[in-house]
Amino acid sequence: MIEVSHLNQQFGRVTALSDVSFRIARGETIALIGPSGAGKTTLLRVLATYMAPTSGTVLIGGNDVMTQSLAIRRMLGYLPEKDPIYPEMRVMEYLVFRARLRGLSGRTRVKRLRELIGRCGLAGLERALMGNLSKGEVRRVLLADCLVGEPEVILMDEPTLGLDPVNGERIRDSFSHLKEERTLIFSTHDMMEAEALSTRVMILNRGSIAAFGPSAELIRQQNAANLGEVIKTLVSKGGLS
Repeated sequence: MIEVSHLNQQFGRVTALSDVSFRIARGETIALIGPSGAGKTTLLRVLATYMAPTSGTVLIGGNDVMTQSLAIRRMLGYLPEKDPIYPEMRVMEYLVFRARLRGLSGRTRVKRLRELIGRCGLAGLERALMGNLSKGEVRRVLLADCLVGEPEVILMDEPTLGLDPVNGERIRDSFSHLKEERTLIFSTHDMMEAEALSTRVMILNRGSIAAFGPSAELIRQQNAANLGEVIKTLVSKGGLS
């Protein structure tokens, strides 16, 4: 489903990603973890065709991010770290607008938005102004936006960052549905979240992959109790900064 080969991303003299290669199968859920500045957001932006790689090859569903970005965008849902909203729009107005961009119309659009309002906990907020919503409410609206086109691949950058426990749990609950239906990649600093929700964990540092595999296997390899200890062990071995 996703094939990345020798991916490099430069910003001037700064190397954000260095010789990154991996494969992700359809239906997998991958957690990206690592120190701040490790390259997690940059990797997600490249996969989302938000930025072109400096070099290397990135294929999603057989489509190249450099030459077939529109085809990739049609199959993607992307929840960025920073909330890109239109504060003057109402929730339903915004979701209708986004659904129309995805080509949904008529009864199909009405049915899909009704499903997402329920799934994302937005009932009662349909007429609320986006600019008046709490951070948790905004993240739930953007989650609905991410899912509106029923994407095959879903990319989420820190989906629960800064949320209270209730809103964080609502976002995590949605994963139980998505994991069965889609290929999902999300970044997080929450080790318990990464361990509980993913089929495999990718640990990034200084733009490179330090480790990649099932959390249980990484924990066993490092003789650790949890993923947090895996990272500490890699730090002591010089694998991470």
